[in-house]
Amino acid sequence: MKISFPLSLKVSLWLLLNLLVVGAAGGFLFIAPGGLGWETLMNGGAGAHVQTIGDTIVGELGAVAPNARDEVLARFGREHGVDFSLFDNRGPQIAGGWIELPAVVRGFLVPPAQGARGPLGGGFGPPPGRPPGEPDYGPPPAGTDGPPAREPPGLAQGRSRGRFIVNAGASGYWIGLRVPFRGEDDDRPVAATLFAHVESRWGLLRLLDLQPWLLAAGAIVVFSVLFWLPFVRSITRALGQLTVATGQIAEGNFDTRVPAARRDELGALGGSVNQMAARLDTLVNGQKRFLADVAHELGSPIGRLQVAVEILETRADPALAGQIADVRDEVQQMSALVNELLAFTKAGLRPRGAELAAVELAPLVSQTLAREAAAGRVTADVPAGLAARADGPLLGRAIGNLVRNAIRYAGDAGPITVSTRRDGEKIFVIVADEGTGVPPEALARLGEPFYRPDNARTREAGGVGLGLAIVRSGVAACGGEVRFANRAPRGFSAEISLAAV
Repeated sequence: MKISFPLSLKVSLWLLLNLLVVGAAGGFLFIAPGGLGWETLMNGGAGAHVQTIGDTIVGELGAVAPNARDEVLARFGREHGVDFSLFDNRGPQIAGGWIELPAVVRGFLVPPAQGARGPLGGGFGPPPGRPPGEPDYGPPPAGTDGPPAREPPGLAQGRSRGRFIVNAGASGYWIGLRVPFRGEDDDRPVAATLFAHVESRWGLLRLLDLQPWLLAAGAIVVFSVLFWLPFVRSITRALGQLTVATGQIAEGNFDTRVPAARRDELGALGGSVNQMAARLDTLVNGQKRFLADVAHELGSPIGRLQVAVEILETRADPALAGQIADVRDEVQQMSALVNELLAFTKAGLRPRGAELAAVELAPLVSQTLAREAAAGRVTADVPAGLAARADGPLLGRAIGNLVRNAIRYAGDAGPITVSTRRDGEKIFVIVADEGTGVPPEALARLGEPFYRPDNARTREAGGVGLGLAIVRSGVAACGGEVRFANRAPRGFSAEISLAAV
């Protein structure tokens, strides 16, 4: 006994496993460092990386002459792809190429002792992260006396409190590092800010050394796709097979089967489709065989009736000639019905797997028109040498029925044409006329046995509604399709598509 694995259980287990893997990776890469916000990044490993770069820069700036400081910042800027500049917190630029700070960035340079408020609403009295009330350790204003400034604890002991990042819109991103700067000729440190200006987000990520995170995130996405792809592909492939199979069954190919080896709902559905196709095959072919048997059995008594009517016509009183003619017409109608039933069942009961052969279309169309006595009423436009893979007699009968149908309903309305064209691996045979066509709502039902549009249900028009059914069955037996359509501004066309040779 096979164990059943419902599709819902499969989807749930795969989703749970995927979420566990992604959650574990997210916790390792993102939760541990403290999140992905810019502030937390500056306070975490990414900020520490920038701080290391800043400390190195400030160390070199303090060891060189003032006229060499710009070159130091330019060299580090080229190395990291950013623009470095050093500003005194009171406003003047200490080093770096001259640059105009955006207002939102310059607000961070206002000394807190002056009471100015920064752009983020709290004044930059303490730098971001410094506890409220922490004293300012900047130097006293120029020209005043006072004790030498102490180095800010927030700078010397807690570097993360002296780091910030500002998004200045069109002017890009600005990373600031609060640093104590003491030049070689300075007798006391200056509270300064080292700015790193980045124009793009990608450059910012590069400066923050986030490439490993990005690569890890990309690897997780790729892994998730590859993880789910086989499962999703197996479902879509099974659904695609079911779609194709049901379409073929709808076209009357009841020998179509789909794989039913899956042990879930899709496998059960495939088995049901196969069972339905087998049942339809039995029913439809049984019906056709029954019709064939009935038509065959009716052939003999109808033939005897025709002989009897002919004998009666020669021996009966001339006054009864009209009644005998009516009987003869009825017998002929019965004979035509039986003959079409035989043709319809013969087309539909072609042996399974019969080998189709290359059929040259030009001589086949010529012979068909001669058989239907339509050589003078129908124009043929079929290039020599054009061949299709089909069963010659069945295809000839289908074309003949289409020609007969066109002559019957549109013979006096204009020219009737039989043409062909090739499009890639397909060959099309088109029978077109300029009659009144059929009602648009009847197009979908053309080809059903015994179906005729309402405007054709007259004795004078003839036919019993099997002509187009014979066409559809014969073309299907040849491995092709037939489409019916009204033409503009008037007319009707039937298009047979077959495999080219």
